[in-house]
Amino acid sequence: MPKDLITGGLGFLGRALARKLVEMGKEVVVFDVVEEPKWEGHGKEKVKTIRGDIVHLPLILEALKAQEIETIYHAGALLPPVSEQNLHTAFAVNVQGTVNVLEAARLGRVPKVIFVSTIATYGLGLPPVVNEDIPQRPRNMYGTTKVCGERLGEQYHRRHGVNFRAVRFPPILGAGRRDTAPSAFSYLAIREPALGRPYTIYVERKDSIPVLYIQDAVQGLISLNGAEESRLKRRVYNIHGFSLSAGDLAEMVKKHIPAAQISFQPDPAIMDIIRGWPVLDDSRARQEWGWQPEYLLEGSVKDFLSEVRANPSAYP
Repeated sequence: MPKDLITGGLGFLGRALARKLVEMGKEVVVFDVVEEPKWEGHGKEKVKTIRGDIVHLPLILEALKAQEIETIYHAGALLPPVSEQNLHTAFAVNVQGTVNVLEAARLGRVPKVIFVSTIATYGLGLPPVVNEDIPQRPRNMYGTTKVCGERLGEQYHRRHGVNFRAVRFPPILGAGRRDTAPSAFSYLAIREPALGRPYTIYVERKDSIPVLYIQDAVQGLISLNGAEESRLKRRVYNIHGFSLSAGDLAEMVKKHIPAAQISFQPDPAIMDIIRGWPVLDDSRARQEWGWQPEYLLEGSVKDFLSEVRANPSAYP
């Protein structure tokens, strides 16, 4: 049976994607440099984990040779703040690693490569809403490497016929996130009260950021993979969930957790960053392959709380 391979498959997005694919009856190969946390739970018999680093092309080729892979979901990457502290390593993983994935797909004749990109490719100083035609001027190493990944994928598509498709995500909201990015309040303001802990939001109530709930992020990747090639007019698409204001988030959490202790202590440095983030215009994804988010504010909070309450020990 053909399988899907997920690079970075033990990360936040990769694990959610693997779970969804298993629910759909797919067999999944998780390719990740880490060994923990191991894949557990429902459907684990359909998940094969291979420890490997995308920096090493022979390891990817070996994984492809041993399996019948029909799609590579390339989610493996070095993320901020680590990518900003280790520029050379970030280049090796995010750029050389992406070249290796594309080359392996070419040599292994893998039908499709779905690439995870980001709003960080645009940079700051932008209009409030940006489409795919806005010039990309990333301000950090992570965004720079993702621009490289997009262009490399387009090159492999033009020159070698690799069916490369990519989505640019806004910050992803979900229970499994563990980073300390400026958008971290979007998930910590839900997770901490769910665990009975107070939380301080470091922006003003009126501040908002673009977000995409994890379940919609996963569905976006799967939907793009399933889109008819004849409908696609580009290789890279924006997708957007909803705009999340800190005040609305706090009120929604208190609606579902009346005892929630959420306070505000605005930090000018964090506010300066998030106020420069645009909303991604996803009209082309909607028109060309039927993209439509399912989770808005309340649906996201309810699903998030259900996940934390079902597995509290997973969120120390």
